[in-house]
Amino acid sequence: MRIVSWNVNGIRAAVKKDFKGSLSAMQADILCIQETKAQDRQVQEALADIGGYHIYSNSAVKKGYAGTAVLTKRAPTAVRLGMGMEAHDQEGRVIAMDFDAFLLVTVYTPNSGSELKRLEYRRQWDADFLLYLKGLASEKPVIACGDFNVAHRPIDLARPEPNYNKTAGYMQAEIDGMDNLLASDFIDAYRYKNPTTVKYSWWSYRAAARKKNIGWRIDYFLVSPELTAAIAGADMLNDVMGSDHCPVRLDVDIER
Repeated sequence: MRIVSWNVNGIRAAVKKDFKGSLSAMQADILCIQETKAQDRQVQEALADIGGYHIYSNSAVKKGYAGTAVLTKRAPTAVRLGMGMEAHDQEGRVIAMDFDAFLLVTVYTPNSGSELKRLEYRRQWDADFLLYLKGLASEKPVIACGDFNVAHRPIDLARPEPNYNKTAGYMQAEIDGMDNLLASDFIDAYRYKNPTTVKYSWWSYRAAARKKNIGWRIDYFLVSPELTAAIAGADMLNDVMGSDHCPVRLDVDIER
């Protein structure tokens, strides 16, 4: 089974940039989308001509902001929107789906902001999201994917030294949040399969960063330890355009 996660930076904009062709080329059984920037009705309208997938979305109260969606060839047995925490569930950042062998979560983690105005909120989010994932993992194995808005280690961004503890996405508090997830036995699937590979999933639109490959790896698949042996492959699909992020892919030998 192939699961792909992609921050599309606006689903309606992505559709105008050959989203349908990219989806076909990726051959995803499940596509998890972050940053739809659309209400539920608008997501359905934007994807109306996409055949073969069940479409679910979780939109922010604020129009044109955040939001997540999932396209899946096989319908889940249950869908849960949000974490069940009022403080965090206004921005459409989490969808969980129940399949027979695992729970799939897509997440669009809040950005701490250019002036770090949301850093304290981000700390609380990370702590609460960890508790949420651990609760799900007590039910069955979890695959959590999405834009986690953090580069975990120096290998995960092109310029670690000038950004460390100065730039959103590479603050120690954010790194601690990822450390805590991995300390709770979740496995970073890409690093598990590619321990020393330098590859990124996001590039700034400024200064031709993508062309120069001045990027960050901030999009992840985290899996429960019970699923480690099922990880057949994990990659960053750098050649897929249409967003400032590229899709990230997980291939797993598992029945849904």
